[in-house]
Amino acid sequence: MRLRIDVATAATELTWASVLAPGRSLVYDLLARMAPDLGREFHDHGSGPYGMVPIGHGAPIFPQAKRRRGAYAVGGRGWLELGSPHLEVLAVLAQGIKQRELLDWGGAAFRILNVTALEPPGFASGRGRFRTATPVVMKGTGRDETGQRVTRQAWLLPTDPEFPVFFQRNLRRKAETLGMDPEVSLTEISWVGAKRSFSAGKGAKPGAPIEVELTGPPETLQAIWSWGLGQANAAGFGWVAA
Repeated sequence: MRLRIDVATAATELTWASVLAPGRSLVYDLLARMAPDLGREFHDHGSGPYGMVPIGHGAPIFPQAKRRRGAYAVGGRGWLELGSPHLEVLAVLAQGIKQRELLDWGGAAFRILNVTALEPPGFASGRGRFRTATPVVMKGTGRDETGQRVTRQAWLLPTDPEFPVFFQRNLRRKAETLGMDPEVSLTEISWVGAKRSFSAGKGAKPGAPIEVELTGPPETLQAIWSWGLGQANAAGFGWVAA
């Protein structure tokens, strides 16, 4: 399940460092105010056996904004989305958003116009095509061909040989975190967008948007659609375009 938050702004641009980073702060602020115990649990330990945080968000979208060199264009009416495979988490976020009139997104004031819940596709065939609107980030082993670890920041791109293995492992860990059937598989990477790095926490994470075909139980595919692809979904990465 997702929340689409319709907004309007008089701002004309965001710095690239402020495109995704404010989303994580917004989510944790909402949790701190509405469900502080849950917020502390997610922040300190994550959820399930792998310490994952079952929350995702995308970048703000303003379809009529004019492109601006060196910055991310905003302006007029647009929207941003938050999501979680846990309905109770999404309910908390919705309650918090509905109590606000404005959002501060990287110094830009977004006036809240409406909040709508979005249901995931049914995926009744057990197959789905997912295209992300933000880069997918994924870490590999950081080992060279001899097996020796050469880096701990082994960010993978979708064209790297290790990527499919780690990507599918991440999908199955998400399912296990949620107590769902983990038999979900990557069957095809059909498109890879341009590489881009976004600021998140103490540094930038590199990745690329992708389109993939997944097979698996419908409920698991719905949960992934609500959460996102790859790692760092709570920081805005791997958001699936609705």
